[in-house]
Amino acid sequence: MSIVSEWRTRINRCYPEMKLLENEPLSKHTSFRIGGPADLMAFPASEEELAFLLKTAQELGQRPAILGAGTNVLAADDGKRGLVICTRDCLDGITLLDETTMEVMCGATMARAAMFARDHGLTGLEFAHGIPGTVGGGVFMNAGAYGGELRQTAVATTVMFPDGTVRTFEGESQGFSYRHSAFQELDCVILRTVFRLEKGDKQAITQRMQELAGKRRASQPLEMPSAGSTFKRPEGAYAAALIDQCHLKGVGVGKAAVSEKHAGFVVNLGGATAEDVLATIRMIQETVRRQTGFTLETEVKIF
Repeated sequence: MSIVSEWRTRINRCYPEMKLLENEPLSKHTSFRIGGPADLMAFPASEEELAFLLKTAQELGQRPAILGAGTNVLAADDGKRGLVICTRDCLDGITLLDETTMEVMCGATMARAAMFARDHGLTGLEFAHGIPGTVGGGVFMNAGAYGGELRQTAVATTVMFPDGTVRTFEGESQGFSYRHSAFQELDCVILRTVFRLEKGDKQAITQRMQELAGKRRASQPLEMPSAGSTFKRPEGAYAAALIDQCHLKGVGVGKAAVSEKHAGFVVNLGGATAEDVLATIRMIQETVRRQTGFTLETEVKIF
């Protein structure tokens, strides 16, 4: 019996209602619109189902890949072997714990979390409204924009380990720094995060969201497939400014190129492959290092 058949048999026996997709193109689940087929993709509807998937993977000697909204990843052209667990729109509940504290499941989008906060008159997540990813992915990388980062409001994060055990990390134990969290060094899946916000004026919060949305539309290539900012900010400089300084806007390999609108974005011009994107990233890194002396580290994760 193949590993995919074994997965299907075990899942159907214990959780017959769980959504499963076989040979599912990752291009349908990533903002780059790139990626070959995943052998099997599962969408757990509860923490119990997620625990089952992780423990079964451990029994089978497998390590499943975890995918949220796929907005900060580049999936390989030949796809992903084994099991992919997708959390977006599955583990997506949001709960108001008290007047200023909310708990958000990993699969909820950043935009939905920000709007939930706004609807309850809470300020502190306005910057997250335009970040196109899930809260789980955002916490994993300490996502931020326009001076805001999740570490400013995330007070506790609960994760699940491969054996199904659950642990909560509070405060500084979450290990937040620029585009980093302690969870990047742990073999775990982020389940949910508690955010402590402040009371604010709903109209002012809405206005701030609209203001930031306008800035994004004006400066970022939102109409083209990409994974957002391709590179982290190097110490003492800005990645986009360095790339622009090297006159790389519009330059690329194959069907991938540096955005004409924002030099910090590598975009899919239509039909780009993962190899096109990787070759473009390498070209940018080599050119910037040669001309400016700065080394650019990718923010996009290879899936």
